[in-house]
Amino acid sequence: MGVEDLPLREDLRGRSPYGAPQLDVPVALNTNENPYAPSPELAAALARNVEQTAAGLNRYPDRDATRLRAALADYLGHGLDPGRVWAANGSNEVLQQILQAFGGPGRTALGFEPSYSMHPVISRVTCTDWVPVDRTGTDFGLDAGAAVDAVHRHRPDVVFLTSPNNPTGASLPLETVAAVAAAAPGMVVVDEAYAEFRREGTPSALTLLAEHPRLIVSRTMSKAFALAGARVGYLAAHPAVVDALQLVRLPYHLSAITQVVAATALEFADELLGQVKQLRQERDSLVEWLRGHGFAVAASDANFVLFGDFADRSAVWRGMLERGVLVREVGPPHTLRVTVGTPEEMSAFRTALLEVTAR
Repeated sequence: MGVEDLPLREDLRGRSPYGAPQLDVPVALNTNENPYAPSPELAAALARNVEQTAAGLNRYPDRDATRLRAALADYLGHGLDPGRVWAANGSNEVLQQILQAFGGPGRTALGFEPSYSMHPVISRVTCTDWVPVDRTGTDFGLDAGAAVDAVHRHRPDVVFLTSPNNPTGASLPLETVAAVAAAAPGMVVVDEAYAEFRREGTPSALTLLAEHPRLIVSRTMSKAFALAGARVGYLAAHPAVVDALQLVRLPYHLSAITQVVAATALEFADELLGQVKQLRQERDSLVEWLRGHGFAVAASDANFVLFGDFADRSAVWRGMLERGVLVREVGPPHTLRVTVGTPEEMSAFRTALLEVTAR
C-alpha cells in the first residue's frame, strides 16, 4: 500500500514533503546552519543543566515556558516582557500556530516571492489559501507601494514579510514593514530568522511593535545560536497575540529539555554572537570574491548568499556535489544558494566552483 491508497486530504495528494537533500558530503553548505559547534564551556553547561532536568522528566514541563520566555525577552530588549514573547519547537511551529489561530478554512495568507518556501506549505496544511505576489525588480526587493497595493487588492488575513529574505538575503526597510502593517486588515508576520546576521545599523521590526498591535516578529535559535538540533523558535508580539496562540498550542508542547537547552544557550549569547560577527565578515568576503569572478550576487544580510547567473544551474550543482561540496538549488532560475561556513569550507567551495564553471 502506498500513500495514494490512503484516504488522504485531496489537497495533499501529489505533494512532496519539504526538505533540502540530506547527503553525506565533506562540505555541506545547503541548509543555512551555523558551522560552529558549541564551545566546550557551553557544551559542559548544557550537560550539567540537562542532567539536572533529567531527574524530573517524570513530570510535565512548564506549560508556559516562563523562564525561557523571560530570558528571550531580556535578550530581545526593546522593552519587551515575558507576556509579549512566545516560544515553540522551531520557528516553523511558531508560524504554524499563527496560521492555526489567524488563518484556516476560508481565510488567506499572502507572501512576496521568492521567499521562504515553508510559508505556503504551512498555509496549505492549515487549510489557509496562499496568495503569492511577485517581488519587483532585478534585486528581488519589495517596493512599499506595490506591497501595500497587493494588500489592499487581496485583503489577506495574514501577511508574511521576510527580513532578511530567504533565499535572496536582503532586509526590508522599516518603512516598508510599517506601510504594510498599517494597510493590512489582519495579522502581519515579519520572519526574522536571520536577523542577527544583518549588516551593522540595519534595524529590526521589533522597533515597530508598540505602534502596530497586529504585528508579529518571529525568530529562531537555529541560526545565530547554533541550535538547529534543539528546535527552538520564538516570537514577539502584543500580549493579546500570545494569549491567542495559547488557544491552539498543544499541551506541554515545549519539552523540559528543550527549554533548559535554549535558556542555557542564551546565557552564552555574547560568545555565540561573536561567532555571528565572524560569519558576517566571511559572508562579505564571499560576496566580494564572487563578484570579482564575474558572478551575479544578491546583497545579503543573512548567513547565505544567492549567486548566479547559470545557464544550467543543475549542472553546476551536480558538478560541485561531485567535488564534495553541497549547495542549495533553490530560488529564482539560474541561481544557487550557498551557506556561509568556516574559512576551510569556503575555500573548498571556491575551488569547486571555479573548477565546475571553468568546464
